[in-house]
Amino acid sequence: MVVVTLQRNKCIGCNYCVELAPNQFQMSKKDGKSVLLKSVDKKGFFTIKSNDHMILEDCENAAKACPVKIIDVKDI
Repeated sequence: MVVVTLQRNKCIGCNYCVELAPNQFQMSKKDGKSVLLKSVDKKGFFTIKSNDHMILEDCENAAKACPVKIIDVKDI
């Protein structure tokens, strides 16, 4: 299972995550911050759990490229 977490309130809107993992992230038109698609919010941490390991590499690349390091990816 792949678990991806986004700490959205610290997002600076650089758009790297959207460029590297467009099926998991998009930019909000309201505030210009990243949105983790189909995620659940728990106190500012937006999380998805997926059995689709095809998303792992894209999400890991997005996490590495994030300048404020607010994306966490785990393969459990």
